[in-house]
Amino acid sequence: MTAAPTPVVITGTGTDVGKTIATAALAALARSAGLDVGICKPVQTGLAPGEPGDADEAARLSGTRRVLEVRRLPDPLAPETAARVAGVPQATLDDLLGPIRCWLGGADAGSSEASASAEEPATPTGRLDLIEGAGGVLVRLGTDLTVLDLARSLAAPVVVVARAGLGTLSDTELTVRAIEAAELRCAGIVIGSWPYDPDLAERLNLEDLPRLTGVPVVGRVPEGAGAFSPDEFARTAPSWFSDHVVPALRGGHRTP
Repeated sequence: MTAAPTPVVITGTGTDVGKTIATAALAALARSAGLDVGICKPVQTGLAPGEPGDADEAARLSGTRRVLEVRRLPDPLAPETAARVAGVPQATLDDLLGPIRCWLGGADAGSSEASASAEEPATPTGRLDLIEGAGGVLVRLGTDLTVLDLARSLAAPVVVVARAGLGTLSDTELTVRAIEAAELRCAGIVIGSWPYDPDLAERLNLEDLPRLTGVPVVGRVPEGAGAFSPDEFARTAPSWFSDHVVPALRGGHRTP
């Protein structure tokens, strides 16, 4: 039996840095390269049942049809806190890994909280699965369960979505150090909202982020991109990234 492909985890340097739109942009880029793309959100908070979540929004913008959301909690809080407030059991690593691995393998996840849409057409030349975390790498998805723990269990490379402006250097370097301390590969940094008229700090951060972290800035998502129509988003997203991003995402999972 062929092993499931290694996914890529999308994390951020914090909350509201543009992870969902960056995930959509990476999905659109991969689709433009002829890949079958899937988008997964292990834990969605802050939405009622039936409301479109982050994975749905990323899929809508990118045209992706293979989507999985494993768990949903109603309050707009960190997942561990949201579960505690809702009075429901905390997620465990097995709770999340089981549906995700079934989804990666192309099987029905078998969970009432997990849903996958119809498969992409049978013509793609490869596959890329994107897993969007919650907040940063140390956000708790459950008691003693972080986004980083999930990435490590999947042996997944990690893409960091960062802010453009003042203060991003420390946040991003700390995030990359945590990823590397877990013996995972940081596959690149994406600026989640790049201004149309960047100031001095924002322009210099494009040089300083790679210099300080040792990780390239592989993409810049323009501010307001989430308001684009799906056609415009899918058409323009590939231009937001440097060359060879997709092969880098698919090219292995651990640091030497």
